[in-house]
Amino acid sequence: MPFRFIHTADLHLDSPLASLALRNADLGDLVRGATRKALERIVDLAIAEAVDAVIVAGDLYDGSQTSMATALFLMGQMRRLEAAGIRVYIIRGNHDAQSQITRELTFPPNVHVFDGRGRPVRAGALENGREVHVHGVSFANPHAPASLLPTFRAPVPDAVNIGLMHTSLAGASRHDPYAPVGLADLSAHGFDYWALGHIHQRRVHLEKPWIVMPGNPQGRDINEGGPKGVTLATVAEDGSITCEERHVAVAVFERLSLDLAGIDDWNGMLDRAESLLGAARAAAGGAHLVARLAVTGATPLAWRLRRDEDFLLAELQNLAASLGECWIEAVELAVSVPAAEAGADAGPVAELARLMREDVVENHAYREELRETLGDLLRQLPREARSLLATDEAEEEALLSDIALQGSDAVLARLGGESGGA
Repeated sequence: MPFRFIHTADLHLDSPLASLALRNADLGDLVRGATRKALERIVDLAIAEAVDAVIVAGDLYDGSQTSMATALFLMGQMRRLEAAGIRVYIIRGNHDAQSQITRELTFPPNVHVFDGRGRPVRAGALENGREVHVHGVSFANPHAPASLLPTFRAPVPDAVNIGLMHTSLAGASRHDPYAPVGLADLSAHGFDYWALGHIHQRRVHLEKPWIVMPGNPQGRDINEGGPKGVTLATVAEDGSITCEERHVAVAVFERLSLDLAGIDDWNGMLDRAESLLGAARAAAGGAHLVARLAVTGATPLAWRLRRDEDFLLAELQNLAASLGECWIEAVELAVSVPAAEAGADAGPVAELARLMREDVVENHAYREELRETLGDLLRQLPREARSLLATDEAEEEALLSDIALQGSDAVLARLGGESGGA
């Protein structure tokens, strides 16, 4: 019989979602509960597939906010696996290390939580007698500036070796450096499968040996978009490993672009939005769709859309609700007046448009004033949140240009609409 296991990481159970809750309480409740539902689906999958083990590569919890209710829910899921005869292997990630409950919780006998010493654990054997060993290293502190690889033991000879590591690898955007390590170093260590965690986007880095970052099984905001799931791995009698992705997310976040080029009436806009949302809803594969719509294109509706932005959001949210299991998280307007209305013969509005784009937007004094305003805003944000707007000077320049152009488009759309009597 082969040895089969599920590899997951970064569940962040009961992760707080204050930003979603402030905008839409029902949507906040959906996504907050989705992290629990994702774990239930992982357990369901493990039982249905009769796997030998579930491997969790860190961050079951979401830091110091973890409550006893979260811990009790987790224990209930572990006992479901215990009743099915499925072993669980866990390492603590940087968020787990912040949790007091992490240190106090006593798991059932089927769960093994690795310490910081890197000792391997026998997880089972193939039918031909070849053993499967799991290696893992946990950290007690939320920061790990050095590589964990030297802590791991050498591969167990004549066995299948699976390693668990919570790491940022060589670094990734939106993730703090954590236990950095190179792919070449992981590959050279001699393990057959590296079960990684920490980065929330799925990626199979190598197949010989397997180095897999499964991503988080449930996205928590628009920056964790796309289908989410786990890796189901099968170790054959000859030691070869095959992997497949299985989706378990309850809600899928997607950024969608609603192009209104050629649309000149409100009903036409809604029809195009319905078509776009319907297609994305079908692609979500049974999960709730949570969409952020970027409304783009040159349209005579530009002025009305900007003037009635609150009404537009309500209309689109009602449309999404009518599709079922579909939500609009936010709407971003990037529409403009058609060239025919703002062209060379369009009068003073066109001349103002030319002046704004050619003289004002790129004016040094104007950009410095924008930069000062942006700096004031950033200083009011927590340090860890500032990189959400811009991570370096180039991104800051791009953001300033975007702000300037969107502001000028908003003014021109309003002036164009007013002069046209809309």
